[in-house]
Order: sequence, then C-alpha cells, then structure tokens
Amino acid sequence: MSTSPSVILFQGDSITDGGRSRNDDPNHFLGHGYAYLISSRLGAELAEKQPTFYNRGVSGDRASDLYARWNEDTFSLKPELISILIGVNDAWRIINNEPSGVTDRLGRAYLHLLEETREVLPNTGLVLMEPFILKTGATLDKWDAWQEKIGQYQRLVREFADQFGAVFVPLQDMLNQATEKAEASYWLWDGVHPTAAGHELIARQWLSVVQDSKLKIQ
Repeated sequence: MSTSPSVILFQGDSITDGGRSRNDDPNHFLGHGYAYLISSRLGAELAEKQPTFYNRGVSGDRASDLYARWNEDTFSLKPELISILIGVNDAWRIINNEPSGVTDRLGRAYLHLLEETREVLPNTGLVLMEPFILKTGATLDKWDAWQEKIGQYQRLVREFADQFGAVFVPLQDMLNQATEKAEASYWLWDGVHPTAAGHELIARQWLSVVQDSKLKIQ
C-alpha cells in the first residue's frame, strides 16, 4: 500500500468480539479485547489523523460463518486494512464431534474469503493472525488432537499470508514463552480465550509486527 490505512477493521470470533456492543456507543463498540487495546493506542497516538476502527468479531464464528457475512460486515465498511483471527471454533467443533464440525471447512472458506477480498478490495491491506491454544481448561482432555488441528491451521494461515501478500502475526510461540512467567490459565483462562493479560500480549505483538511492516498505520 502506498498510503497509510485510516479505516481499520478487526474480524474474527469471540476472541476478537470481546463482548462488543452492537450499537454505535463509542465506549463499547470495540469490545474489551486486543482490538480495543490496539485501537486505543493507535487512536491516541494518531489523533490528528483520526483513524477509524471497526470491530466485527462474532462469538462462535467459524471461517465459514465469517465468509457468510463478509459482504455486510467487511466489504460494506470499505476498510483499508483488515485484520483476521479465526480458527479455534472450527477446531473446537471438529474435536468435540459436533454436527457443525463434520467437515473441516476452514481452508476452503478462508481461501474464498481472501480471494474475494483481493477481487473486491484489491488495495486493502491484510493482516492474518495465527490461531493459538495453551494446555489448560477446554484443551486439556484432548490436547494431542487440539495441537494437531491448530497446528494444521497455523501452517495454513501462514501459507495464505504468503500467497496473498498479507502480514502474518505469529502468536503461538509468544504465548508458549509467556507460560514460563505464569501458568497457561493466566494468559488463556480456558486454553482458548485470553484474559486481560493475554489480550495485552496479543495487542503488543500485533502492534510490533504490523507497525514494522508495509501496512504501518501512521
């Protein structure tokens, strides 16, 4: 991108949703997770530019759900930068043998979503965030299955980032290293969903990677 993005959209599942409101209340529409933290910091630093931040994360979403609402919740907003974090619900439903997890659609849906975005918004920057887990809570009983499935998704998202010229934000190694300071549940309370401290780590990593990339917001 030749110019700095001024309309930034965060997309994903509950980790992105962060309990956001569904109205225009500026105190709540960014939720209380990493998207809020990133928007807070950049919004304060770039007040003269007044960048616009949107959060359209929806709790429970899989990649196919994201794709199904992409017209309304992405294209209609005309973002200049889109940040995507998705995958844990796809894995959750497959590992727990839920009816909605009979087939693994993450790769197909994610690919369609990216192809269509490049077609409709060819100049929009893409940030693909690595899905992650830690060994505690929901992931404990079937840890090997979780590691295998999320590992597949992590490799896939990295490949998509290369394929579509996106900025890839690695998160798993950072969270693994964080468990040397405090137990896994301190960062991801159930092995999947971040605590306040976990969201702060994710926000710092996003800012470190994106603000040192071609998509730097300035």
